[in-house]
This record gives sequence, structure tokens and C-alpha cells, in this order.
Amino acid sequence: MDTRIEGNILTPAGFVHGDIVLDGPQVATLDGTPVALPLPGAPIVLPGFIDPHVHGGGGRDVMEAGDAIATIARLHARHGTTAFLATTMTAPLPEIEAALQATRGHCLQRVAGGARCLGVHLEGPFINPERLGAQPDFAVQGTVESVQALARIAPIRLITLAPERPGHMALIAPLREAGFRVQIGHSNGRYEQGREALDCGASGFTHLFNAMSPLHHREPGMVGAALAHAEYAELIPDLLHVHPGAIRVALRSIPGLFCVTDATAAAGMPDGEYRLGRHVVHKCLGGVRLADGTLAGSALTMDQALRNLVSIGLPLADAAARVSTYAARYLGLADRGELAPGRLADVVVLDTDLQVQQVYVEGEPLELEHA
Repeated sequence: MDTRIEGNILTPAGFVHGDIVLDGPQVATLDGTPVALPLPGAPIVLPGFIDPHVHGGGGRDVMEAGDAIATIARLHARHGTTAFLATTMTAPLPEIEAALQATRGHCLQRVAGGARCLGVHLEGPFINPERLGAQPDFAVQGTVESVQALARIAPIRLITLAPERPGHMALIAPLREAGFRVQIGHSNGRYEQGREALDCGASGFTHLFNAMSPLHHREPGMVGAALAHAEYAELIPDLLHVHPGAIRVALRSIPGLFCVTDATAAAGMPDGEYRLGRHVVHKCLGGVRLADGTLAGSALTMDQALRNLVSIGLPLADAAARVSTYAARYLGLADRGELAPGRLADVVVLDTDLQVQQVYVEGEPLELEHA
């Protein structure tokens, strides 16, 4: 049975006021009158959010293995995320392998009521121990063989590595040739090394500004390389990880800047203690931190990310692209990230306060818990 949704619908050409019809897992038709801005009082209909960097949610952590992914997928779907990458932590290889094994089945079949797990973002262990951030201290040197061995367990779509580490610069090109996307992150490298990594085939930067060598006018660092040369980069818009002014700098510099949550088990949960890989983290005052105060992922959800972007002045259409369209393009997802006939029916319906009212994942309407 077809589903018809009426309202202000964001299309690739901008907003229209009309209706969109979902036929099973796909968009069947989309018709309406173009409008410069959403008309007051009508629902706002956006493409489902896509989050390439999710460690957890709903009290569960990807590194727990077991059935954690199902809980994480359902929690984030209720906040408008229709597709995500399960993101690992730096850990001994047997722990990473166990997490991938538990993730594999959910990559093959979407959990009912949950977002689609597109695969894995391997955020460690190929990082610089000088820029761990909240990653446990189990960094190792990467090889093509070690990545391929992990990819045989579950589909790895994205790899974060520090290119300045021994052997890693030479690793980028063969990883790209093997079908992996490589991001620069948890890196203490110089500007020149960042630029070289991009020339070798690195495609973006992991949580820009965080856990990387900063911009200085005589030593531009990895941040400088990203701002000067990147087409794509992640950014965490919880307004704790990155100041709004720095977000604006990145928006002016990086055409495909897209947003991620870097969400931990604390997302969607009350203040308290949670797990992040081997760490115990504390959620308090909207943030998630280690005992020493280091930011340790976030409690962010993508609907709040959208509201935060709008709150600092981004037009709604631009903010929506930053939480959906650009990530889809970056990951090469031709069937997601935009609302148009023939695309997957990943849809988020918001009220005029940008609060989630309904979510469809591949045409499935979710049962949402509204306070």
C-alpha cells in the first residue's frame, strides 16, 4: 500500500510544497510547487540522515559485540538517522574482530525498526598514539593484509589512519585501489604530510579539528591541510567539540563538509557512566568525557545536529545536506541522501520546530516514542 506524505519537501532542486508517495522501499512520485522557504504550519520532509561515525547509543557500544548493533540502530533511527556506519575503537585485534563479527549480520539484513547499517568505519587501530583523543592506547601499524583480513569478517567502508606513522603513507593508495575509503585522523602529522596523503588518495578527515595537529600560521598542521585542500571532511556539530566560529571557517573552506555524531552509548540516555570501548565515560551537561575531562565521543543525535546547524545560522536546506546528502555522495551511495523518484524511501518528517514526527527507513514507518 502506498504512503503519501504532504508538506514542505526538500528535493535536489530545493523545497517544494506538495506530496511525496512511497511505494514499498522506494520513492514513487514527488510533486509540488517550488517555494523559497518552507511554508509555515506544514510538516518539513527531508531525506533520512546518514551518519558515518557512530560508536553507540541507547546504552550500548559497538565494541560490546553481541546484539549491541540492534539497539544502536533503533535508537538513532528514532532521531532520523536512516543509515550509519558502525564505528570501532582502537583495541587489541581480537576485540575488533569480535565487534566486526557481531556487526556482520546487521550489514546483511537491516534490523526491524532500525537504521540500515551500511558497514564499518574502522577508526582504529592505525592511528598516532600522540593523538589518541579518547581512543585506548592500542595503536599499531597497518598493512593491506591486516585490513583485508578484517574486511573478510564484515564490510569495511571507511578507515581512519594517521598518514605520518611508519608505512602508512604508502598504504593509502593500495587501500583505495582495494575499494576502501581512507580518512586522515587521530594524526599529529604536518601540513605537508596531510597534502601528500590527499595526493595519495585519502578522501577526507575524521572529526575535523579534533585529535589532529592544529592550525598555526607558521605550522598549519592537519587542520590547515584540510582547510586548504579537502573536498570532504567530518565534523561533530554538538557545539562542544567545535566552536561555531570554527564550524563557519570549515563551511567556507570544505565544499562537502558533512556532519557526524561520533555518538557513544550515552546517546539517548540520562547522565551517568557508560562504556566506550575499554573506557568508562561520563555523560554530564550534554557532553561525554573521560575521567580527566577529555571529550570522549558525544551524546549527539542527528536531529539535534540539524537543529544546532540551523541555530548558528545555516539555511535549513544547507543544514539538511550536511546531515544527509554530502555523506551519501562521499560514501558513493547513489540511492540515498536525496528525495526523488526511484531513490530509497528514507524520509524524516519534522514539525516546524524541527522535532522528529515520523521516520521511514526504506519505506518502513517507525514507531516513535514521543514525550
